[in-house]
Amino acid sequence: MVEETLNITAEQMQRRRFVITATAAMGVIGTGGIVVPFLASMSPSMAARSAGAPVQVDISRLQAGEQITILWRSQPVWVLRRNETILQKLKEENVRKLLLDPDSDVVSQQPDYAQNEFRAINSEYLVVIAICTHLGCVPTYRPELAPEDLGAAWPGGYFCPCHGSRFDLAGRVFKRVPAPTNLVIPPYQFLTDTLIEVGTSKNA
Repeated sequence: MVEETLNITAEQMQRRRFVITATAAMGVIGTGGIVVPFLASMSPSMAARSAGAPVQVDISRLQAGEQITILWRSQPVWVLRRNETILQKLKEENVRKLLLDPDSDVVSQQPDYAQNEFRAINSEYLVVIAICTHLGCVPTYRPELAPEDLGAAWPGGYFCPCHGSRFDLAGRVFKRVPAPTNLVIPPYQFLTDTLIEVGTSKNA
């Protein structure tokens, strides 16, 4: 009788060990199921990155007169490589007379290092948020001089098809258009001669 009791107890112990082991294993699996999504949630999502993370732009293949568009903070940003003809045009007095704020006096529209006649760190490259300051439409890139639809005084620039606002190739707004201010220059810096980072300041 005692021997039978000992045998039953040993069997019960073996079953108990099995149950404990199985329960522990399920616990590990269950914990993993919780931890993995939790860790994944800690890494930045694509939405989070587009909402505020800096964006790097390789401009090594950008030719003079060409423009590329990137996305930063869910906004389109243009990077335009200007040639000498464009840069000379931006300085002409007859062009400046067309502009509402030729000297970028509205300081909220650009970082202090872009408050110059080219609105840029390096005059060759314009980095600008591609959103009209009137009602938020995206202007079109119209670099040609004096096209028939924009008139003989058109020096090349950006035209907003929604309500007719005009900007030159430094993003400066024309007089007598709906947009009240120049296009916004985002914070940016050159990491190398051919790599721009939008979203961080060169003064940071």
